[in-house]
This record gives sequence, C-alpha cells and structure tokens, in this order.
Amino acid sequence: MNVIDRAIAVVNPVRAVKRQAARRQLEILNTGYSNSGASKQKKSMRGWLFRGGSTKEDIDENLDTLRQRSRDLYMNTPLATGALKTIRTNAVGYGLVLNSQIDYEFLGLSEDEADVWETQVEREFTLWADSLMADALQMHNFYELQQIAFLSFLASGETFVALPYRNHMEHWYGLRVQLIESDRVSSPSGAPSNILSGVELGNYGEVVAYHISNMHPLSSAGGKKGWVRVEKFGKESGRQNLLHLMESERPDQRRGVPLLSPVIESLKQLDRYSEAELTAALVSSLMTVFIQSTTDDDGSGAPIGEGIAEEDQIDQADETTVELAPGSVIALAPGETANTSNPARNNTSFDPFVTAIMRQMGAALEIPYEVLVKHFTSSYSASRAALLEAWKMFKMRRTFMAKRFCQPIYEEWLTEAILIGRIHAPAFLDDPLIRKAYSQAEWNGPSQGQLDPLKEVNAAIKRVEAGYSTRAKETVELTGGDYWRNHAQRVREEEARRAAGLDLAFLEIMKAMGEEVNEEDGKD
Repeated sequence: MNVIDRAIAVVNPVRAVKRQAARRQLEILNTGYSNSGASKQKKSMRGWLFRGGSTKEDIDENLDTLRQRSRDLYMNTPLATGALKTIRTNAVGYGLVLNSQIDYEFLGLSEDEADVWETQVEREFTLWADSLMADALQMHNFYELQQIAFLSFLASGETFVALPYRNHMEHWYGLRVQLIESDRVSSPSGAPSNILSGVELGNYGEVVAYHISNMHPLSSAGGKKGWVRVEKFGKESGRQNLLHLMESERPDQRRGVPLLSPVIESLKQLDRYSEAELTAALVSSLMTVFIQSTTDDDGSGAPIGEGIAEEDQIDQADETTVELAPGSVIALAPGETANTSNPARNNTSFDPFVTAIMRQMGAALEIPYEVLVKHFTSSYSASRAALLEAWKMFKMRRTFMAKRFCQPIYEEWLTEAILIGRIHAPAFLDDPLIRKAYSQAEWNGPSQGQLDPLKEVNAAIKRVEAGYSTRAKETVELTGGDYWRNHAQRVREEEARRAAGLDLAFLEIMKAMGEEVNEEDGKD
C-alpha cells in the first residue's frame, strides 16, 4: 500500500479497501495466452488438472507403463495391431532394397565404370543380406530384421541395434546385426546422476554410452542381473557401436515413446466397448426356451444348463455358470419360472460412435480413417486424397528407417567388404569425402498403392515427357522395380519375339521396307 492509500485508509477505510481490490483485479486481467489457453480465471479452465515436467518426469518415469500397455494393445486389440502393421507394411514391407548411387564424378569414374562398380556391390551385399548369418541369432535375413526392428520401434518406441563381428567358416562376412529390446537398456543399481534410464551422458549432455541388462527386466527367469556398458562410438575407430532407433518429441529427450501412447486410453476403452457389445449381441442371439412342468414326481427339474449338449457348452467345468445355447429347451422344476427378455438387439449408435473415435485416433497416428480400417467407400478423389496423405507419413518413416538403420549397417558392411578385398575402392579409408562418395545409396521399398492404375501410368508418362521426372524414378514409385533391369530384359524379350516371328508390327515394317527396295530396283 502506497502513501496515498495509507492516507485514504486513515480518513476513509472503506474507500481504501475498494482501491486495493480494484488494483488486484488489474493485476490478474488476462493478456495474451492468459486470455485463452493459459487462463487461470475462466471457469472452463479451472477444472483442468495439469502439471508439466522435464523429459525425465514426463517421459522417462512413465516409459515402463507405456511400453507394456502399448505392447498389450498390439497383442490383444485388433485396431492397434492393424494400425502398426499398416505402417510397417507400407513403410518397410518386404524390406528396403539397396540401390547403390555413388558420386562417380567426384571419384573420377565414368558412368559405365560406376555402373559396373554399383552392380558388383549390390551383388555382394545381397550375398550377405539374404543369408541368415546377417542375424546375430542366425534366424532372420537382413530384410526380415528390418521388419522386426521397425515394428518393435513402433510398439515400444525405440529399438537398439548392436553390430558385433562373428566369423563363420561358411560365410565371407563377419558382420552381424543384433536387435536389443528397449526394456533391457536401463540404469544399473546405484547408478550416478549422469545415467538416465540407461543412457550415460557426458559433460555437455551428449550420449556417450548405453547400459544394457543381461536379462529382460520383465522376465521370470532366475539368475544374477548385471549390466554391460557399451560406448556409443568406438574410442579409436569412431565406429558407431550401437544404433538407436527412436523419434524425438522434445530437445532433451533420450528415450523413445511408443507410437500408440497418445491413444492408449481411447484404444482400450473402445476395445472394452466393442467386447461388451459383442457379448451382449451373442447373449441376445442365444434364444433358449424354458418349460415349467407340473407333473414332475420327484419335484425337481433339470438343473439349468444340463439340457444343453456338451459340445455347445462354453464352461462345463464351472458349476456356477448358467449355460445358454441357441435353440435349447430346458425343463424347470415346479414353482420355477424363467423370465426372458427380447433377444433382438440392434444398437444403431455403435458404428457411428466407433467410427468417430477411430477418426480421432487416425489423426493422432497420421493414418486417415479409410487407410486405418481399409474401408474405401468414398469417391475416387476422396480415397486418393486419403492414400496420398497416408503416403506422406509412410515415406517419412521409410526415410527414417533407411537413414538410421539400413545406411549405417550398409556402410559397416561396405567397410568390411573393402578390408577383406571383396570390393575395390581406392582411398576409401583415407578421406571421409571419398568414403561418403562410395557409400551413397538409395533404399527402395513397396510402391504406393494405386486406385486407378491407368490414370497413374498416364500421369507418369506425362511427367517423364515434360521432364519433371525420369523413367527410373517412375518405375520405382509405380512398381518398385528397376528401370535399367527392366530395359535389359525388354531388349532380350523383343529380340526373342522378332526371332520367333511373333512381332507382327515389326514384320509389317520389314515387309514394307522390302517392297520399297524392290520398287527402287525396278526403276533402275
């Protein structure tokens, strides 16, 4: 209270109180965001319980619950399973395939020399990638490992990948890919403050190492629990020892969040609602007739459920279960009456309500409703718009997978191939620019879906003719194939058709040319 207010308080205390109250109201007037989203005065906002925190409080401390619930939804809820597998199938599919694209101009190679080098590298890489020896567990090839790593990344929020070397007498290459589930990366007992959720940080907050448990924390198997410290980069070689597939939401985030996290509650509630409706519809469909008899000599009727055949009973072992079955007739004891309700059930609000919830979840997951439930009943334009919108997300995640998983592993493999003499690449280890020029590659996966193939092909032809695209690019996007291999194959096919006399158009042209030659000879 200033001097004037104190003076007024002496003369007129009521007036002084009003001045003080008015000043308080001025202090709490809403300005900027406090007039809407940050308002603490509006009644609509007073009931909003919120509490912010760092990535440690908001993410790390909730990860165990989020992972377990996310994986439970994937294993037991059809919609969650479909959402993750839809992303996996479109982004990775059968596996991203190497297409070597070296910078031959920087390397001083001709286009033909570059093509020969790229073909040899792709052939050698396929030798390794198609083998089960690419997997540290010797169970999957490289393309199958992509599917597992990506699906685990979606369901658990992250996947760790180690790249050990193990020699095998029947295989040239020693590089192995070892997938590590995110739960195993955790902080050891009594870990110092610079180890957060198994991630060891340096003086500048950078990631320097990961701590990996020797057993899964949720495993029921016995044994002594221990941790192995794996440095992110090798001290002498600078090699990336551990790949970490995760998608960051905040600057200081070190651990990944499952994709389903924002919709876990909606998915679970929708699953419960669907199960309740299914059970109610099933019970309503089991129309059972009860007959009350007045001529029973011993005064007892058949216990409820005994009149139903054993093959129709659901829980025969539980005596407390009341069994119903379609078309069953059950006798009751005198004095017992069965009250039946109308078995007809037609919940007209079920489908619109479920559809509305799924549209919201689709927006959160970046999957349009039509693609999420594979339900294309709108117009061609609307369906195509949904596919194009989904394809943006698929391509983004494919690029992520190519850069964070496929390319680092390919560069590791290429280094080994050069060291053991399978691939010739001068100065590969001497200059990082030369190494990058040799390592450049594209990773091609499944092509985009087509609602009207004829329209798509015509559009591709026009893009090529106008110079907006190339035949090689359009071949990849339309069919996922290789234009140059297709070209070589078509040359052989056309030559074979002409040699066999099957190309009638070519024969007509040759015949016309022969007649022209004969006419010229006659004139001479």
